Amino acid sequence: MSEETVHESEEKRSRRGLATFFRRIARRLDRGENVPLNDEQTVAFDPPTEAELEVDVVREDGTVSLDIGMEWPEEEGEVDTDATESKATFQLYEDAAEQYRWRLRHDNGNIIADGGEGYSSKQKARQGLESVKENAAGGHVVDQSRDETVDSEESGSKATFEIFRDAEEKWRWRLRHDNGNIIADCGSGYSSKQKAKQGLRSVKTNAAGAAVEEE
Repeated sequence: MSEETVHESEEKRSRRGLATFFRRIARRLDRGENVPLNDEQTVAFDPPTEAELEVDVVREDGTVSLDIGMEWPEEEGEVDTDATESKATFQLYEDAAEQYRWRLRHDNGNIIADGGEGYSSKQKARQGLESVKENAAGGHVVDQSRDETVDSEESGSKATFEIFRDAEEKWRWRLRHDNGNIIADCGSGYSSKQKAKQGLRSVKTNAAGAAVEEE
């Protein structure tokens, strides 16, 4: 029987980045959902109910390699190399003031994130949304109303989600880059902290693999 490599990738990741990758796989496996294998979420597999797990640790010439493998019959969990796991789309557009903006719209029609402010060029707006695509999934979550970190797991993100209550007693979130800039926010306030958390979790899940449409 012939062997076919349907997906292969190699890249250097920080410890935080590795944690983000394995955590995403673990969560999808636990829920029985399609498991994306790349950040763009275009390659995914349907998790089988059971699989052979093989772990190899090899030490050679001062280098250590860790190989983690899963094996199962293909009919029990197919691999999709043209998957679209994200349920949202970035929309890049020019507003009435001739500023360029982006928004992240869920398939249900709701806008779940936007850039907050307009950009002077389409290129800068695209750079802004690309930063969100890169950093949203692994962003730590800090509850500023209680001055505590809600999610402090190691990740590869350079940004942090901040949950807070505004002057009108509405709950909001914003995504702040390590350089201090706010690169995304929820747009409108939520009636409860729980709903604000649900909103940012949707952004965490959908931003990385979302397609970009220009209006």
